[in-house]
Amino acid sequence: MIHAKHEISELFVTHLLSRNIRYEADLVDQLFNSSEKRLARILLILANFGKESRAEPVLPRVSQDSLAQMVGTTRSRVSHFMNRFRRLGFIDYSDSNGLTVHSGLLSMVLHD
Repeated sequence: MIHAKHEISELFVTHLLSRNIRYEADLVDQLFNSSEKRLARILLILANFGKESRAEPVLPRVSQDSLAQMVGTTRSRVSHFMNRFRRLGFIDYSDSNGLTVHSGLLSMVLHD
């Protein structure tokens, strides 16, 4: 099908390239950024930040253990950073919407 249909092969190659770019970005992030910045980046990715400039609910029940695995650190460190983000107004917890990420968290990732 890939050989017969040019549109399918183009979609497939585009998908592979976008995944490769994401893997490279994750590797660079893991090597050069602190776990706090990696957590901020993951929260922004989960919130689809950049598609609209408003606060986005991430997931109704994202656990700190899951976030710790994504970041590559411990749950206690994630808890510490999440509390810090909440104090700074970058995130909010609510029972109905789950975790909400505010655009100010982007400054955490961009600020060096």
